[in-house]
Amino acid sequence: MGYLLIVTLIQAFSFSLIGEYLAGHVDSYFAVLVRVLLAGLVFIPLTRWRSVEPAFMRGMLLIGALQFGVTYVCLYLSFRVLTVPEVLLFTILTPLHVTLIEDALNRRFNPWALIAALVAVAGAAVIRFDQINPDFFMGFLLLQLANFTYAAGQVLYRRLVARHPSDLPHYRRFGYFYLGALAVVLPAFLLFGKANFLPEAPLQWGVLVFLGLVSTALGLYWWNKGACQVNGGTLAVMNNLHVPVGLLLNLLIWNQHEPLGRLFLGGLVILGAVWISRLGIKRTASAL
Repeated sequence: MGYLLIVTLIQAFSFSLIGEYLAGHVDSYFAVLVRVLLAGLVFIPLTRWRSVEPAFMRGMLLIGALQFGVTYVCLYLSFRVLTVPEVLLFTILTPLHVTLIEDALNRRFNPWALIAALVAVAGAAVIRFDQINPDFFMGFLLLQLANFTYAAGQVLYRRLVARHPSDLPHYRRFGYFYLGALAVVLPAFLLFGKANFLPEAPLQWGVLVFLGLVSTALGLYWWNKGACQVNGGTLAVMNNLHVPVGLLLNLLIWNQHEPLGRLFLGGLVILGAVWISRLGIKRTASAL
């Protein structure tokens, strides 16, 4: 639980750093690539290359590609068309994706999750009801893809560690995660990155270093380690705790003029979607 609380604070602060200092100023693909490279420099030297099952290695490569590679490329791209508070609110749907993935892996169908997804879309529309355009919905969809791959990484990591127990500490087997992320991020930068949008100010480089060493290296490691120590319900709650903390930080420091009424109303609708999803889980469990 302690690991998850620490990472929650890091995540809450990181969203504002990305939105205020990098989005629109630094190429998204380059920013994500720097984060992976810095995190890799921390964990790759600590990684055990022998005495690790090949199946575990392959699983970690896949998890890294999903939970960081795809997730953070989509996240950074969404900042091009969404504000920081909007991004934070839309990430509240991660537990819904956890539910959908768990149901799929367990071969269950949960209609409540589909209802929750429709309610969430309605909540997004409330926030921007007077400025709904294709860019806004593209940002929303990018974040849902990011939510899905981030949730998939958590679910798969818990299952992978349970399936392949080891006496090795977590950090000795975590370097494969960043290699998987690099396999997505490096080609993305080479294909779509813009070399004329690299960091120029020392502050931008400082933000990237913080995001790489703290948010990506320590943050993702601590989050996945903490996820293995709690049950699914606690993990779902912790997935959302960064939202109110991040909103409070952003609105107090950077976005004092954000239309709070619509954010509050839309946020309530989206929160209702999460509640519907949790209600469906409880009813399904009681039926069994």
